[in-house]
Amino acid sequence: MQIDPSLQTAADNYKLLTNLVVPRPIAWVSTHSPSGVVNLAPYSFFNAIGSEPLYVMVSVGQNPQGGAKDTARNIESSGEFVVNMVTEELFDAMNISAADFPPDHSELDAAQLQTAPCVHIRTPRIAQARVSLECKLFSAQQLGKNTLFIGEVIMFHVADELIGPRLHIQNFSPLGRLGSPSVYCRTTDRFDIARISYAQWLDQNKPGKP
Repeated sequence: MQIDPSLQTAADNYKLLTNLVVPRPIAWVSTHSPSGVVNLAPYSFFNAIGSEPLYVMVSVGQNPQGGAKDTARNIESSGEFVVNMVTEELFDAMNISAADFPPDHSELDAAQLQTAPCVHIRTPRIAQARVSLECKLFSAQQLGKNTLFIGEVIMFHVADELIGPRLHIQNFSPLGRLGSPSVYCRTTDRFDIARISYAQWLDQNKPGKP
């Protein structure tokens, strides 16, 4: 079947895209308002996009009224944000934080979460998160009804038990987002297969080689 997005509604296109581009990591973004209220919300239009410098991107849509979400307003006003990664024990709290709380009501209280200070930015991280990334805003770009925020990662916070030799990350299984509106996945079922070089491929495909 071929589906032309120009012939579909925005809701159907969103459903198709978010059910087909899977799994997606979840950025549990903490920000602070000009008055100091800490906002927390999950976004799955998120990924790492650069390593020198270290860049991540988070795409934030509009609220149901068609205006900017608290996260977007706070990032634009403060120039910073924290990406906290969601592991399974934090799912219920993450789900609560996705509700449409008013701007002056912090999701932290409802989700029974605590904050911990960051090193380089004012915005706090989530104390219970096993991984948090301090980010300074690099750029913001309007993409239709979404705002794409690119942040430079300026500090990693990683639970000690996740760090193995030579900074190898072990036993870290964040949740992923699958289909819209509420399907998720675990990342515990894995396999590890080494990449081959072109020379190895040539050797494996020599004429007459079984």
